[in-house]
Amino acid sequence: MKKILCVCLSATYQRTVSFEELNIDEVNRSHHYGLWASGKAVNSARVLEQLQKGCARAVCPLGSMNDAEFLELAAKDGIVLDYVSVPGKIRECWTLLDKKNQTVTELVVGEPAPEKMPENADIKLLKLVTQNLDECDALLLAGSRQGIWPADIYAAICGIALDKGKTVLADFIGNDLELVLKSAVPTIVKINEKEFKATFGQEATPQNIQAKSVEYNNIFVITRGSQSTLAASKGTFYECPVQKVKVVNTIACGDSFNAGFVYEYLKSGDIKKALEKGTECAALNAGLEAPGAIKCL
Repeated sequence: MKKILCVCLSATYQRTVSFEELNIDEVNRSHHYGLWASGKAVNSARVLEQLQKGCARAVCPLGSMNDAEFLELAAKDGIVLDYVSVPGKIRECWTLLDKKNQTVTELVVGEPAPEKMPENADIKLLKLVTQNLDECDALLLAGSRQGIWPADIYAAICGIALDKGKTVLADFIGNDLELVLKSAVPTIVKINEKEFKATFGQEATPQNIQAKSVEYNNIFVITRGSQSTLAASKGTFYECPVQKVKVVNTIACGDSFNAGFVYEYLKSGDIKKALEKGTECAALNAGLEAPGAIKCL
């Protein structure tokens, strides 16, 4: 069994609240409510565990003021989680589902960053990553980086994994991605079309995606919501249609795609099959209320 280490520097309590109809400037009473351990790579770890029990591990920093429930929620979903304790609280995200209008509204509630991190917190995190990678075949590194962490920590994490001969899937953008591409090129870069343009200043056209995959001698995968997914591997272009589904909650569809893609890619090495598996997982997630799930929780 192939194993994947999912690393997330932005753990989140994901609260999903469902309404028959959501009306602005009125009192709204929900009919259903759920709470999950979340964050991009944590969501991917949950999907991976649903694909094959025991194939995922996760590493995160967790705010010490409210970490206990997060750990319980992760364990409930079968996520094996190692963490570095940091000051403050884990942030919260609220998803508001309007069943009548079929809308999904995401509210990200950021907790203030601690003024000072514990001494050597970054070194402790890198040690946890290194130790866990010894037992894994791939690294899935996804999500935003709080400014309290060194600017080069993503590059350091990717470098450790590549030095150990591991497959690396990166799902983050901007300066973090640009820095990683200069020093520790991931096996797979997976972002969406808006993120591609924001990072590279180009539209996510087939030609531009192919050019990037040639420039970095790797795989680029670009998701486009309800449109087909585009990808290129060292210049070879791929396109995969999305699956039609009755949408319940689109939150974490990208994270579910990541899980399915890297799971199948490790198993078969076939990019076409990996795209299809990622697409399948994203579609299954969209049909459920839970973020980062392909089966009912």
